[in-house]
Amino acid sequence: MTGIRLRVRPAAATVLLALVLAASGALRAETTAVPESRDQIRFSFAPVVKRVAPAVVNIRVTPQQQSQNGSPLYRDPFYRRFFNEDQQRREQNRSVGSGVILRENGVIVTNHHVIKSGGRIEVILHDKRTFVAKVLLSDERTDLAVLQIDTKGEKLPTLGLRDSDEAEVGDLVLAIGNPFGVGQTVTSGIVSAVARTSLNISDFRSFIQTDASINPGNSGGALVTTDGKLIGINTAIISRSGGNVGIGFAIPSNMVAAVVRAALTTGRIARPTLGIGGQDVTADIARARGIDRIGGVIVSQVQAKSPAEAAGIRVGDVILKINGRDVNDIQDLRFRLATMPVGGTVKLTMLRDKKEFELEVPLREAAQAEAAEGKTLAGDHPLAGATVAVLTAEAAARLGIGGAGGIVIVKVAQGTNAQVRGFRAKDVLLQINGVTLDSVEALERVLEQSRGAWQIIGNRNGVQFRIFFTIQ
Repeated sequence: MTGIRLRVRPAAATVLLALVLAASGALRAETTAVPESRDQIRFSFAPVVKRVAPAVVNIRVTPQQQSQNGSPLYRDPFYRRFFNEDQQRREQNRSVGSGVILRENGVIVTNHHVIKSGGRIEVILHDKRTFVAKVLLSDERTDLAVLQIDTKGEKLPTLGLRDSDEAEVGDLVLAIGNPFGVGQTVTSGIVSAVARTSLNISDFRSFIQTDASINPGNSGGALVTTDGKLIGINTAIISRSGGNVGIGFAIPSNMVAAVVRAALTTGRIARPTLGIGGQDVTADIARARGIDRIGGVIVSQVQAKSPAEAAGIRVGDVILKINGRDVNDIQDLRFRLATMPVGGTVKLTMLRDKKEFELEVPLREAAQAEAAEGKTLAGDHPLAGATVAVLTAEAAARLGIGGAGGIVIVKVAQGTNAQVRGFRAKDVLLQINGVTLDSVEALERVLEQSRGAWQIIGNRNGVQFRIFFTIQ
């Protein structure tokens, strides 16, 4: 191997270095200038914070069972001093969170998990005034709740919504809330990712990820863009310690808008459905089908008399876009559908036989909650405490899981055998001790006849599992 060496004598090197530095200085002079005032060197989010912070509130919830002390002595001011310890305990048992004012008349959005314990809900405004709130709508599936306070005609400061589909990785954002109950706090960061669908935080998930510091108590608070608009409601963090490690998640504002719209109109959420079951387009599926990108949803079932069937969607079609936006996976599709009103239409970009085409599909209301259809199992077996139902094509479409057949777990009660044994909602049970499960009755029968030993074959997130349990 040959090469060329450039040798420069010391005197020549000095001249060369001087020329380079001179050129560099000339370039900097053309592109930069010395600040002439304090305002020119000041970079601050203060103007944005001053504008938006008054619309972010603190929320305090006191459970009903702790609102009173049973002893009549406690109501006497003289004796109440002796109940100080009990009073402190009641204060500590209050849950603390945040909320955002979206309407001048006192309509506030927060997380469902902030107020789900029930009891007295107090809203503390930016100016420290406290109001008692009533719940207009609380939706566990989106983890959003809409509250109302009586302002007596006073107009409150509000935050406007920004289209969350406009959020891009790298955008500057501010997180405003009440971390650890210390009072309103502002932190800054960027959008770290969008359309995070792999997190099992709520049923409809396509979260905005941010590294803006979010801690317990920030739940229900605002994720705000630098133009002062609400882009999301802070809802969860990933952390081993319970504190911030720079991985936080917010519910996008488009879902917030849908839930608030429902609360202020019908008072209930009507979710649209296409009437399909599907699975994610993985790298293997894309390669096998000749699709030039990974992502999208391949249709595995089409429900009879559904909007999808009426529009001409077939098994094997691939959904690439919804209203011009890329569809990443089945959860992304479900999330976007859930933000749309029933009675409208949606434009789908489809792929069939390697050819793209578009369809307009009317949006019809999905069936009511799955729990109403299921049966809760009881007994001395690993599935006690699970609510189950037959996995039909309609149920699969509604739950956003692929395939049909078998028994699907609709929900799992806390502290039951099923929860302790690790079963989750949307797990699909296919066989127990070699018996194929085609009805809830068949499931109950084999559970009772198993004599303390169960070999269970099922499916979770498209991956088959086999588990063996014994009860002595």
